[in-house]
Order: sequence, then structure tokens, then C-alpha cells
Amino acid sequence: MDKNSSPRPSIKELPRNIWAVGLTSFFMDVSSEMVLNILPLFLANVLGVKTNIIGLIEGLAEATASILKLFSGWLSDKLGGRKWLAVTGYGLSAVLKPLFYFANTWGLVAGVRWADRVGKGIRTAPRDALVADSVSKEARGLAFGFHRAMDTAGAMLGILIALLVVWLAQKNTLQLAKPTFQTVVLISLLPAFLAVLSLILGAKDVPAKGQRAAPRFSLRGMGKPFSIFLVIVSIFTLGNSADAFLVLRAQNLGISVTGILIMLAMFNLIYSLVSTPAGRLSDRIGRRRLIIGGWLVYAAIYLGFALAQQAWQIWLLYVAYGLYYGLAYGSANALVADLVPENLRGTAYGTYHAVIGILAFPASFIAGLLWEGAGAWGGFGPSAPFLFGGSLALAAALLMGFWMPRSPDKT
Repeated sequence: MDKNSSPRPSIKELPRNIWAVGLTSFFMDVSSEMVLNILPLFLANVLGVKTNIIGLIEGLAEATASILKLFSGWLSDKLGGRKWLAVTGYGLSAVLKPLFYFANTWGLVAGVRWADRVGKGIRTAPRDALVADSVSKEARGLAFGFHRAMDTAGAMLGILIALLVVWLAQKNTLQLAKPTFQTVVLISLLPAFLAVLSLILGAKDVPAKGQRAAPRFSLRGMGKPFSIFLVIVSIFTLGNSADAFLVLRAQNLGISVTGILIMLAMFNLIYSLVSTPAGRLSDRIGRRRLIIGGWLVYAAIYLGFALAQQAWQIWLLYVAYGLYYGLAYGSANALVADLVPENLRGTAYGTYHAVIGILAFPASFIAGLLWEGAGAWGGFGPSAPFLFGGSLALAAALLMGFWMPRSPDKT
């Protein structure tokens, strides 16, 4: 870092918007993670759904909402405002969450899951653009890292609440019971509405600097480095199937519902602890290096999931999985803002999240097919989707190292 440059801000010096968005993400993840982390167990244990259908549900839920991420990001650029689009998205997810309580078929679960992701599709790009708008480039990695830490701390608390409910209701049994799932859904409603309230009361839009040109969707307009980054992310994402498969793999090796929730809480603890320092580090040495490191960790972890034979190995791998998220997730979000003009940030975040969401469908569906097959074909077994995902992660890391252009500020 240049000795003459201004000192980088600390967490305490981050603006009010970052804290408000962080608090919103904290509460929403408390609500969502206590439900979504046991949803694949509800589908498999209570409704008897096979992994290929679970992959279909998870992939379709992300992919069908992806076009909204693109549109909402573009709309936030056009309107010059991010907050109320984000509020709408969070509000929709909060209102729809009670419907999980009444789900008694996989089709109904799929419908509610899809509708919940519509809310995420509306809010994600404007929210990330609001974070980028609210800080200088020198603090961008710290801001996104802090946001991910708050988000993940909420996820950890949500999982701990679900763990307590499961333990009180059914102790250390291997399979999830329907009344237990319904109790968790009811408890999740309060933090969902606190999330919406936090954003309404705490955040405000950042006025545009000068005249903001009307946005037009064009990858060429967002620059070649951004387009290359999208291609590389697409390769990685095609092997990044839903985390539901990690949960099912854990159960496949004999870990109980309670054990899975403890494991998930430890994963989120590592993720939360790593995110902020990793974001600060990306401000100093560049996002690219952190992303490459995270993807290499991911490749090693997925290879471990493929080769694991005992439950204790899954425990170690899932804890290490938090290191990947802490290194790469916030750094990738910050890199998007680094690569595009300010007036196209919302559109860029919408495009980025849309690509990830659209590819989530084939990624999860392929994983389900590789595991259990379809029709008369029985698939390759539980190791196959993890070998596939780890291989693509390694390829993406190599492309990030040798193909992604280096900018003058080492992003």
C-alpha cells in the first residue's frame, strides 16, 4: 500500500447503510437458514423425495428467480434508487415463509421455495449495489466482508435455534419429523419481519454523483474483464450444486439431524470469522488472489466429500467449507463493483447473480443425476457429484490465475 495514501477505515467507521444492510441480512438469515438447512431432510425423510427431485427443486428455485435479479439490478440503475427494491424483495420472502408450514407434497414445497427465491431475486442486486454505493473503493472489500460476516452470523444463530428445537423434539434421531419442521417454520417468522423493519428504518439511498446515464444492458458496455469474469464464474458454478447435497451426504454417512445442525453451525462460525478479515485483505492484495485461494480450497473439500468413508471426515470437511466461503464469496461481490462503471453497478450485480442462479439449475440437477440417476439408470453413487464439482472448481481457479486480466490496482 502507498504510504501516502489515506488510512483504510475500520469496521466502526463503516457508514450507517452498511450496518443497516448487515443487520437486515443477519435477521433474514436467522429466519431462512433455520428452515432451508433442514428442508432437504424434510423432503427426503418426511416426503420420501429422491435426490434427483431435490436437485430439481433447488436448481429450479434459484434459476427461475434469476431473471428478476437481472431486471431488479437494471431497474435500480434506471431509478437511481436501491433501497425500496431491496425492501420489496425482503418483504416478499417474509410474507411467503409461513406457507412452508402447510407444505405436504414436494410440488407445494417447490412452489413455496420458488416464490421465496423470487423475493431474493428482487432484493439481491439492489442490495449489493447499495453496499457498493455507500463506501469508497478502498473500503469495498471490508464492507462486503462485514456484510457476509453479519449474514453468516445470522445463519449460525438460525441453525442453533433449529438445533435446539430438534434436540428438544426428537433428541439424536437420524431422520427429521414433520412436527419438528413445522415448529422451526413458526419460529422463523419473527426474525423475517425484523429483517424488513431494519432495512426500512436503517438504510437510505445514496444520491447519484452527477447525471446518471440511463442504463442499457450490454456486456460490451460493462467491459471485457467483467465478461471474462462471468465466463470463469459460470464454469465454477456449473459444478457448485446446492448445499443440500452436502447435507444429504452427511446423512448418507450416518450423521443425525442434530449432528448435521451442529456441523452447519460450525461451518457458519468459520465463515463469519473469516469474511471480514478476508475482505480487508482483498482491499490490500487484490480480490483475484482471494478468489483463487477460495476456489482451490473448494476443490480440495469436494474431493474430500467424494472420498469420505466416515462421519468424522465430513465434520472436518464441512468446517473447512466455511474457509472457502469466507475467502471467495465477499471478494467476488466486491470485484464486480471494481470491474464496471458506477452507473452500471446494479445491472452488473443483476447479471452476475442471474448467471449464478441460472446455472444453479443444471448444477443441482446434474448432481442429482450423477448421484442417483433417473429411470432405470442408478447413477454413479454419492461421490460422483463432488468429483464433478471439484474438477470444475480447479479449472475455474486456473482460468482465474492465467486468463483473468490484472488491473493496475491488483484486483
